[in-house]
Amino acid sequence: MTLAARVDGWWRTPAPAKRLAVLRVLVGGFAVGYVVIRAPNFVSYASFDDSQFAPVGVATLLDGPLSGVVLRLLIAATVVVGVAFLAGWRFRFSGPAFALLLLALMTYRNAWGQVFHTENILVLHVLVLGLSPAADAISLDSRGRDVAGDEARYGWPIRLMCVITVLTYFIAGETKLRIAGLDWITSDSLRNFIAYDNLRKIELGDTHSPLGGMLVGHAWLFPPLAVATLAVELGAPLALLGGRIGRIWALLAWGFHVGVVAVMAIVFPYSLLGIAVAPFFEVERLPLRLPARLTRRLAPGAATRLR
Repeated sequence: MTLAARVDGWWRTPAPAKRLAVLRVLVGGFAVGYVVIRAPNFVSYASFDDSQFAPVGVATLLDGPLSGVVLRLLIAATVVVGVAFLAGWRFRFSGPAFALLLLALMTYRNAWGQVFHTENILVLHVLVLGLSPAADAISLDSRGRDVAGDEARYGWPIRLMCVITVLTYFIAGETKLRIAGLDWITSDSLRNFIAYDNLRKIELGDTHSPLGGMLVGHAWLFPPLAVATLAVELGAPLALLGGRIGRIWALLAWGFHVGVVAVMAIVFPYSLLGIAVAPFFEVERLPLRLPARLTRRLAPGAATRLR
């Protein structure tokens, strides 16, 4: 078998429709909740001075900042269409529409002087799901249909989500080596970074990590921690081997974020909740169902439990 055939076989590995659908529910639910919770922050950009507007990405298509009314409409539309995405209702429209609205909203937020790279995986995962048949199960669109078997069209979006997650971690590790080189391991780079971050937060009256402040007094701890960090990030491509190796890496990546919270009080919610690495697991085993009230309102007479 040629290398191209092997790659194609890996890429087109069949997967159950329900696995892709559960990922839609997990990712979509987080995305909608995130926009709702962060809505006051998004709205606050309407009060910024126009001179602070530094468009990036799709925001460069704008001639200037959005008015307060348009910005609020964008936020509202993202939430409303996001609920349809989550429920799998009219997904041919709501899937791509929510992906584009979320991309526009998050990019607009990044156009005010600070790029929030923690949102990149979320937006990219939503884009993949929005352009895939992610509503062929556990959705309002799929009510009354037979559950599809394992097919390649459900497998490739999951593979792509895994690749996106892996590349994000690998790039982070490569960046550390490119900027600091082996000094990241042999010097006090990590120790100094943790000390500086916690001290800055203390001075600003922000939430900090008492544990991190305590650990910086023990220099011997940090070379092993720096090695472990690089091992998780640069070793991310091994996760694409799938199976147990992929799941072990996913758990290590999740543990990395638990450690970041413990020593720096920095929360990456999408990763900390395990959603960023969910594509590496058989999430279709999770017992999910749409709320009965939502089902009755949008599809009168439909069964409450959707397959």
